[in-house]
Amino acid sequence: MTLGELFRFLGENPTWITAYFLLIPILALVANWIASGEGHVAPWKFMYSALVFAACVPGIFSVGLSVYHFLFERISIMHTNILTQVLPVLSMVLTISIIKRNVALEYVPGSERISSLMILISAVLVLMYIIDRTRIFVLVNMSVGAFLLVLIGLLFVVRFATKKIMA
Repeated sequence: MTLGELFRFLGENPTWITAYFLLIPILALVANWIASGEGHVAPWKFMYSALVFAACVPGIFSVGLSVYHFLFERISIMHTNILTQVLPVLSMVLTISIIKRNVALEYVPGSERISSLMILISAVLVLMYIIDRTRIFVLVNMSVGAFLLVLIGLLFVVRFATKKIMA
C-alpha cells in the first residue's frame, strides 16, 4: 500500500480517522477531569505521554506533508484534504492545550523527544527548501554516500545550534 492509497482509503472511510482524532482530545479531557491536579504523578503522566505521542506523531507528519505539498509540489491550498492535513494538526494542538491545563509538559515523559522531532523535521524541510530554491546540485564527482554524510553533518550542526538557542 502506498501513501496515496492510504490517503484515498481514509478519504473513502472518514469514520475511522475522524473517530481517532476526536477520541484523543476527549481522552485528554477525561484524564484532566479524573486526575485534576495530579497529572505529574506516575499513572497519569504516562497516560498523558501516550496521548501526546498519539496526537503529535500524526500531527507532525501532517504538517511536514503539507509543507512539502505547498513548497515543493506547488499544490494549491484549495486541494488540502481536511481529514489528513488539517484534522491531525487541530487534534494535536487541542490535545496539547488540554494536557497543559493539568500538567506542565516537562513532567510528561517523552515530550522533549517530540519537540526534538519537530525541530529536526523543520531543519530538514528548511535545508530541502534552500537546496531547491538555490538550485544547488552536486556537480562534482561526489558519491551519494558522501553527499548523505554532508547532509547528516549539516543536520547535526542545525540541531546543535537550535539546542544552544533554546537553552
